[in-house]
Amino acid sequence: MLCKFAVTNYRGFEQKIEWDLTKARDYAFNSFAINNKTIKNGIIYGPNGSGKSNFGLAIFDIVNHLSQKWKKPDYYVNFAYAGNQKSNVNFEYTFKFDDIILQYFYAKNSQGVLVSEKLIEDSNVVFDKDVGSFYIDEKTFPMDNKIQDSLADNANNVSILNFLITTYPLREDSSLLKLQKFANSMLWFRSLEEREFIGLQSNVYIIDEYIIKNNLIKDFSKFLNEVSEQKFDFAPPAPDAKQLICYIKGKPVLFNLVASTGTHSLTLLYFWYKQMENASFVFIDEFDAFYHFKLSQNICRKLFNLKCQLFLTSHNTLLLCNDLLRPDCNFLLDKNEIRALHDCTEKELREGHNIEKLYRGGTFSV
Repeated sequence: MLCKFAVTNYRGFEQKIEWDLTKARDYAFNSFAINNKTIKNGIIYGPNGSGKSNFGLAIFDIVNHLSQKWKKPDYYVNFAYAGNQKSNVNFEYTFKFDDIILQYFYAKNSQGVLVSEKLIEDSNVVFDKDVGSFYIDEKTFPMDNKIQDSLADNANNVSILNFLITTYPLREDSSLLKLQKFANSMLWFRSLEEREFIGLQSNVYIIDEYIIKNNLIKDFSKFLNEVSEQKFDFAPPAPDAKQLICYIKGKPVLFNLVASTGTHSLTLLYFWYKQMENASFVFIDEFDAFYHFKLSQNICRKLFNLKCQLFLTSHNTLLLCNDLLRPDCNFLLDKNEIRALHDCTEKELREGHNIEKLYRGGTFSV
C-alpha cells in the first residue's frame, strides 16, 4: 500500500506538499476505509485551481519509469514549476508491503529525465544514485567496480531500480518486485472534455467493442440499472459487432447516440471497474463531474467496496458525510497543503456531526 507521498517543484506546487495516509484515527464506523492502519479510501476536495488534478498526476509519475503500461503522452509538458524550471522535481514515496517499509526517492529535471534515485528498505539503504556518485548494498547486490562506475556516470539515465529488477535474479517475495507490481497495477483516469488514463492497461480500447467481445452486455445493463436506475434494452450483438445497439420503443438505435453525457461517463467507469480487481492504487479525477448526487453516492459505495486503495476528487459536498466515509478519509487540498478533515479544525469530529454543514460554515481550513 501507499503510505506517504510528497512532491516538490511539480507543476503548481512550488513548495513541498506531503500526503500522509498513516494518520488513521480510532473511529469505530466505516472501518472498511482503513487497511492495516493505512487509509484505503478517500475523497479529496478543494477550490478550483488548488491542484487536485496535478496532485493525482504527481502520484503517478512513478508509472512513467517503472511500468510499461499506458502513459499520458503530454505528461512532461509543464512538468516543473513554471517559476523554477532550472530546479529538479523531487518525488518521495513510502510503501508498505506486508511488514516491509520501502522508501523510494528520486528527482527528475524539467524535461522528465531521471537525475537521482534512492531506495531504502526498513531503514537500510539499498542504493543511492546521484550525479556522478553511486552506492549500493553489495551484500544484497554484489557487482564489480566497473559496473558501479558505469552506473554512476551512465549517460542514458538508467533507473537503478529497473536495472536491478531486470538484471538480478530476485526471490519471489522481493520487495523490489512488489514495488514493480504495485506500479504496474496503478490506475489514474478522468472523463471531462476528453478521456485520459495512466497505467494498468497497455492498450487503448473501444469500450463498446470490449463489452461485446467479453459478453458483458447483460452485466453492463445491470450495472447501469443498479447505480443510476436507467434501463436499457440492448439488442443481441451481430457477428463482429463493434457498437452497442439498444431498442427504443422497439426500434434499434446506437447506444452512443441516445446515451447522455453522464451515461457515457458511467460507461467509461464500468470499463475501468471491470479492471480494478487487478489494480493496486486507483485515482479518479473529478469522478462525478456529470453525475446526479444520488448517483455519486451509489458509485462511491460500489468503488469503496473494492480491495484496492482508491481515491477520488470531487466538488460535491453532499459526499462529505459520515454515511460514506469518516473525517480521517476526507481531505482538503489548498494553499500547497493537503490534510484530512480532523487536522483542519480544533473541533472534535464525531459520527453524528453534519460534516457538510460544518464545511460550508467554514469550520475547516488547511
